[in-house]
Amino acid sequence: MTRLHAQNPAKAALPGATERWTRGALVTAALAMALLWSHWAQVVGLWKEWASDPNYSVGRLVPLVALYLVWDRRRMLRTCYWAPCGWGLALLLVAQTVRFLGLLLVFESAERYAFVVTIAGLVLLVAGRQVFWRLRWVFAFLLLMVPLPGRIHNALSSPMQEWATTGTVFVLEAIGVNAMSEGNVLMLDGQTTVGIAEACSGLRMLMAFVVVAAVLAFLVERPRWQRATLVLSSIPIAIICNVARLVATVILYANTSSTLAERFFHDFAGVTMMPVAITILVAELWLMKVLVIPDAVPAPPQTAHY
Repeated sequence: MTRLHAQNPAKAALPGATERWTRGALVTAALAMALLWSHWAQVVGLWKEWASDPNYSVGRLVPLVALYLVWDRRRMLRTCYWAPCGWGLALLLVAQTVRFLGLLLVFESAERYAFVVTIAGLVLLVAGRQVFWRLRWVFAFLLLMVPLPGRIHNALSSPMQEWATTGTVFVLEAIGVNAMSEGNVLMLDGQTTVGIAEACSGLRMLMAFVVVAAVLAFLVERPRWQRATLVLSSIPIAIICNVARLVATVILYANTSSTLAERFFHDFAGVTMMPVAITILVAELWLMKVLVIPDAVPAPPQTAHY
């Protein structure tokens, strides 16, 4: 007598899903190699700027973190329906148009942003709309690896330098240190002068804090408005932490030596500010969880029994 074994439909469909996932991953890897070959000049330029400009050194971590975020959601991506989407060709056309305009107008940032758009277009073309939609925030996160265009950099650096100077003077006066500013130069007790250079504007800290806040917002399970609040709050947090670092540096400069103060600013304080920022962001998440009252879930209707 032959026994009939009932086959689970989910298990029967699993090999096909795994095969589609493997085939899609292989095609994506091949296209990624072609993408790197095509945009090799932009990749090398990004690496050199990450290494030479401290303001954007955090950019080298962004691609690695993006790969981790994709890996962290691999099970969710396997449940998506993988099918080529023609809209990916349109997105690739947009990316190449932006790249061509960047080459024509000698606007390097456009070429770099086109590189990110090309990645998104390839995913949409190969994997389809569901996978593209699930990874939309990863594509947005990848934009943070691109250094800000020169005009935006200059528009941010100068005001942030002024805010750093004003905030440092305010805190020093609040703790009893006689300080005044002439431009971006501090005068302590009418004798010691300390200059707040452009490198002290806090732009480097701002870029790093935004990246950290974006990763936390991506990983935590919170409403969208809380995630947006977390990312936006990284801006004032970076400014406040930079002022605290400057105040400590100025006090050391006035009471010890310039060598010790510079070492503190660039080494010790630069390393400790990141854990401080993470602690503040995590505390902010906890505070929002405590203060926000969740919506009441309606109780199920009770059935009367007779």
